[in-house]
Amino acid sequence: MSAPEFPNTPVSREDFPILSRVMSNGERLVYLDSGATSQKPQCVIDAQSRVELHSNGAVNRGSHELAAEATMIVEDTRELVANFVGASADEIIWTKNSTESLNLLAYVFDNVTRRANDQEVQDRFAILPHHNIVVTRAEHHANLIPWQELCLRTGAELRWIDLDDDGRLDLSTANVIDVNTRVVAFGHVSNVTGAVAPVTEIVELAHKVDALVVLDACQSVPHMPVDFTSLDIDFAVFSGHKMMAPTGIGVLYGKSALLKMMQPFLFGGSMVEIVTMEKTTYAKPPARFEAGTQPVSQIGGLGEAVRYLNAVGMDKIETYENELCEYLIQEMLKIPHVRILGPKDVKNRLGVVAFEVEGVHPHDVGQILNEKGIAIRVGHHCAQPIHQHFGVWSSNRVSLAPYNTCSEIDLFVDTLKTVRGFFGLGDEC
Repeated sequence: MSAPEFPNTPVSREDFPILSRVMSNGERLVYLDSGATSQKPQCVIDAQSRVELHSNGAVNRGSHELAAEATMIVEDTRELVANFVGASADEIIWTKNSTESLNLLAYVFDNVTRRANDQEVQDRFAILPHHNIVVTRAEHHANLIPWQELCLRTGAELRWIDLDDDGRLDLSTANVIDVNTRVVAFGHVSNVTGAVAPVTEIVELAHKVDALVVLDACQSVPHMPVDFTSLDIDFAVFSGHKMMAPTGIGVLYGKSALLKMMQPFLFGGSMVEIVTMEKTTYAKPPARFEAGTQPVSQIGGLGEAVRYLNAVGMDKIETYENELCEYLIQEMLKIPHVRILGPKDVKNRLGVVAFEVEGVHPHDVGQILNEKGIAIRVGHHCAQPIHQHFGVWSSNRVSLAPYNTCSEIDLFVDTLKTVRGFFGLGDEC
């Protein structure tokens, strides 16, 4: 295959040490699994190391220099991340990942339902048996199961917006949102199809009935400009490890006025105001929701990742990845017996492409690609309902990042063509 004229990557591949790795079979790594976990540039690795080497102290727990430096890292990064997603610093809460962020939210709703004496808080957050919570069939399990469980605990009904044949959200089924809807939770970008959700339309439907909107932004924040304030969502979550930062650090965004009304889920040090043997009062957000010692080096790494992404430019990243995704889809559509799960064009779509190879189990496809050093995701991608929508139990998935190249796509496509032949199903797919 002859690669077309293609722009250079918007980032320097030399910034990412792991991309030069030679795998155990002697093949050079081709990493096409950034939707699961992205790779880190050297500056992020160095930033995390600097914290451990020079500023390893407990946040808000001492007057010595190391503690002061650790606290400054945490709070400076909070401001940096807030600016990155169009928020205020007091609207950014540290968690360990998006799964924890979503569970935290669900349990806060549950706590309000059981405990809150403030009628205003009850009216805004309590989930009662006649209420419903709306999700979509496209959700990652982390944005489905916590709401399922909340409905089981409260007696509320779980409803969902369904999908069209391409796996995009079908707004004709959004009539499940009604006056009894309390929460509408959905992914900004599907981690299976790459389809971008119609956020404006769903937010308008939700807010019309005074429901709160929760946006899973894990697959959008690393790949496109995102402004939570402009989107007018109430809560959002995203994870550091999908945006060139370390694992173990996630973000929960909430509108300031809402966070002030909410009671905590985790209890302990740092999230309190006054504690007596009889009663405890809690700190203002975001500290109210950050019980315990914070992961300072991971937060420092996240801050450096945001600086790196800002320096490259999210507009450039989105444009480049869209061009790369379009080339990937065009080449995959030429291969017989390969079915793409999701839209076949790049309109309102990002660089996540799930697919199946007729007659070959996804794990076997993954193994053949691995023999060429190509890393992709195999399985149901923590999203079984959308796979059931497409009539399969699992799939393969390519997910792109700004460090991927056209030549890597060529190698992937050339190798994919050999899969069915390897299993005696034809010369090529």
